[in-house]
Amino acid sequence: MLPPSRLLFRPLASAAVRPATQHILRPAAAFGTSSVFRQQQQQQLPNTPTTSAIQPATPTTTTTTTTTTATTTTTPAPLSHETLKLLPLLLSQPQHYITIHIHAFPFLVTAGDTVTLPFRLKGVTPGQTLRLTHASVLGSRDYTLKGAPYLDERLFRCHATVVAETAEPMRVKEKTKRRQRKIKKVKSKHVYTVLRIKEVVVRNPFVEGAVEQVDAL
Repeated sequence: MLPPSRLLFRPLASAAVRPATQHILRPAAAFGTSSVFRQQQQQQLPNTPTTSAIQPATPTTTTTTTTTTATTTTTPAPLSHETLKLLPLLLSQPQHYITIHIHAFPFLVTAGDTVTLPFRLKGVTPGQTLRLTHASVLGSRDYTLKGAPYLDERLFRCHATVVAETAEPMRVKEKTKRRQRKIKKVKSKHVYTVLRIKEVVVRNPFVEGAVEQVDAL
């Protein structure tokens, strides 16, 4: 035990020397304090008038506009004079041929020909008569009338009859890959539509009334 002369005595810090502790008031909503502390905090704040952020509802007016569309009948464009001049020469020939287009596939046919389409024509049944309106070439033995890209459908009349819907024989194709022993077999059996051209007629606009009367050529 040390002698009394070597004992160290430290004076206690007085209240005046102690550092004042700072109390930081934090919002009660952030730390979940009690309702008593929330009431004390509201009493310390000055009473300031509060303004409601809710504004009165303004009356809204809805306007409905109705538009009326007038249906206008479009008359076909008149045929050129050069076409009408050469049309009698084409009519003088007995037999005619035509290049029809079905789904962008061209077929050069004449009356009585049978056409097997490379696809199945939807919405048709055997025995039904179809009118073909897309043609690019109409001609005879000595004269030919070409369209750009198609002819006016008022210059000709072409009808076809649906004969049947045939299917090709079953085809089996073997697909292989190098360095693999697996062989894949793909089967296919397509259905085709067969048409028979019933008639190919060059129309006379003056006799049949296909186009309007034009001035004397």
